[in-house]
Order: sequence, then structure tokens, then C-alpha cells
Amino acid sequence: MDDLIRSHLEEYGQDPNIIAQAPGRVNLIGEHTDYNEGFVLPMAIDYYVRVALSRRKDQHLRFFSSDLQDRKRTSLSNLRFKKEDRWANYPKGIISVLLNRGYDIGGLSFTVMGNVPIGVGLSSSAALEVATAYAVQKLLGIEISGPELARLAQEAENSFVGVQCGIMDQFVSRMAQAGSAMFIDTRNMEYRHIPINLLTVKILITNSSVPRSLVDSEYNQRRAECEKCVSLLSARKSGRSLRDYSAADLRDSMGLIPETTRKRCLHVVEENERVREAEGALKKNDIVSFGKLMNRSHESLRDQYEVSCPELDWLVKRAWETEGVYGSRMTGAGFGGCTVTLIEEEAIPKYEARLEAYEKIFSFKPETFLCHPADGARIVFQQDGS
Repeated sequence: MDDLIRSHLEEYGQDPNIIAQAPGRVNLIGEHTDYNEGFVLPMAIDYYVRVALSRRKDQHLRFFSSDLQDRKRTSLSNLRFKKEDRWANYPKGIISVLLNRGYDIGGLSFTVMGNVPIGVGLSSSAALEVATAYAVQKLLGIEISGPELARLAQEAENSFVGVQCGIMDQFVSRMAQAGSAMFIDTRNMEYRHIPINLLTVKILITNSSVPRSLVDSEYNQRRAECEKCVSLLSARKSGRSLRDYSAADLRDSMGLIPETTRKRCLHVVEENERVREAEGALKKNDIVSFGKLMNRSHESLRDQYEVSCPELDWLVKRAWETEGVYGSRMTGAGFGGCTVTLIEEEAIPKYEARLEAYEKIFSFKPETFLCHPADGARIVFQQDGS
């Protein structure tokens, strides 16, 4: 915190008025279901993005990443997406959406600092969006509910940044509760906090370090295939998303829907059922059943939805072979990124020893780190009278 305050002061010549933090997230199960109005079971992780904010006397916006030592600037009247602005497009998008909604926003100075790994599927962008939105909301005294702030952040990424993401990442970053996962119905945004009581079992993330170069194009393709499938299915049975169909409906559609599309949509339908079962297992603290559902989820993502990659499959297989592992799967959009593993604490060294061959085989160095279920966005510093 002191480092962030010091960075802001050195950059702008004044202390921040307010600092907000928002967490990254890991999705325990429920992958590629959120943009199909399905169910997800993520949790916030104890890695954060913090945004320090102070008012300006002009109409300019200044952005400084303390971690990257990178600066961007624009004005309220010239607020538009620029590819070269990279990370700054996310807070710019938040300001743009707030302006479009009629809020009166003056010039602002931002400093960003965080430890959420970037580009590995742990939602560093959503954490930046939510921390920005929450800081601006509290500084300016804007009344926005938690779920509405998540929708606002999603809109910024959809309409300003141009990534057609679902709402899960922003929602959990804003609404999570320490010690719990979240069951979220992404159709109506109903949610439940599900306590996680793992005792000696730990949640271990493994970063494959694979550049996710295919994510955007393949993500958009999968989303288009899901929409196409719904349009074909709706000719026989009314529905507006894959949420409204069963595995039997898809089996009965052979000949109507291209086989590759049907197979991918079957993943979504069956994944929704796995999330429901996983919620029940977590409520009963049945880690064995929960782990088996994670394994089935990975198999489906690998074989049906086809968003895994050899590196992720290798990491998951090493986990499955390790005594003391209950379940392991890829997490996030795929084509690189991370795996998430439920593992007995004493088994972690054995699993990590198995990873020694990874770099020789794939030329990437894996990274492991433990995470714990964390709180959603909150204010961590505020000047009196700001």
C-alpha cells in the first residue's frame, strides 16, 4: 500500500484520494457456460489489482502502471479505444461507460499496481475494471449496486475493448466473499456463497506459461457455434440459449446440426449439470466427488469443446497421477493459461517434482502458486474528506 501511495505521489505530485482493490479469480468448474446463460462456480483469489485515484482540476485522464512503468493519457472529450494503449483501455472503458450513462466525471489521475498474473486466465483485466469502477464510484459518491457494477464492467470490456466476454469474471471480482466459492446463475444473476472447508486440501494453480495466441479467435468461434446451435434447435423446441436444452435434445439433433458443433454444445449442456452436482458436493464437503467432476470437466473441454492444448493436458495428467490429488482441470478460456488442482498439502512437493520434465518437453517454465478464496472489491485507503 505504501509503495502505491508513494508511486502516485511521485507521478502526480499529490496523494491519492482513494484506493480500491479487486481480486482475480479462478473458476473451479463451469467453463464456457457463462455466455450461454449457464451456471458457474468460481472463487476470487488472494491476488489483487489496486487502483489509486485522485481528482484533477482539468478534463484530462492520466494513467500510470507502476508495475510496467508505463504511462497513457487522454481527455474526457477524446475517450476512445487505442490498440497501443493496451492495459489502459480497461479503465478508459469504465470511464466511457459511466459517461454514456450520464454521470458527471471530471479529470482523474490513476495509478495501477497489482500481483494478479497477466494473460494466464486469472482475470487480471476484470480485476482492473472492477477496481477502477469501484474507486470511481466511491470517490464520486455514485450509487451503483454490486451486480450493476459488474454489468457495467462487462459492458466496458464488450463495447469499448471489444472482447465479447461473459459476466462471470467481473461478477465474482466484485461480489465474492472470503472463504467461499460462488454459484452463479448467469441468466438472472442469482448467486449463492458456498463455504469452502478444505482443511488439509489446498487449491493449487499451475501456470502453463503458454502464450494464449488463439484465445480471442477461437473464443469468438465457439460462441458463434453455440449461437448457431441454438438457432437450429429452436426450430424444434423453444429456447434462447443452450441453458434451455438437454443432452437428449442434442442427441436427437443428429443430422440437423453439424457434428462438431453438436459435440461442442454437448459440453456446455453437460457442464451445467456438473456445476449443479459440484455445488452439492461442496455443500457436503465431499472433496472426492468434487474432484471427479473437475476431472470430467477437463476431459470434456479437451475432447468435446476442444479448447485445451498439449501443455495443459500434460499438466493435468501429471496431477491425476499424483497420490493426494482429488481433481485437476484447465481453467479459463483455454489454449494455454492455467490448471487448477485440489491437492493434499503434503502431496504438493510430489506434484511439483513431476513438473521438472515440463520445460524440457515444451520449452516453457511452469509456475505454481497456492490461492485462497478471497473477498471481492473493497476500498483499502481513503483520505478524510475526499
